[in-house]
Amino acid sequence: MGKVNQRIWQIALCCLGAAVVAGSTGCQVDVGGQTLPSAYYMEDDVQFFPAGPEFKLSREAAAMAADRAEAR
Repeated sequence: MGKVNQRIWQIALCCLGAAVVAGSTGCQVDVGGQTLPSAYYMEDDVQFFPAGPEFKLSREAAAMAADRAEAR
């Protein structure tokens, strides 16, 4: 009977530890269709993506135009 009780206490302690760890981490969560930020969003790094060309394949289009001009 002692080993069974000890095993139950180990499982309960493990579950409690997992709940504490899960509750103490900050992550984005989806609630009712809203994406809510983590608790630490003020400390997050800001990601900046500079604006690029509207047409992403400009070099490929120029190479194809040059090939067509060369073929004529």
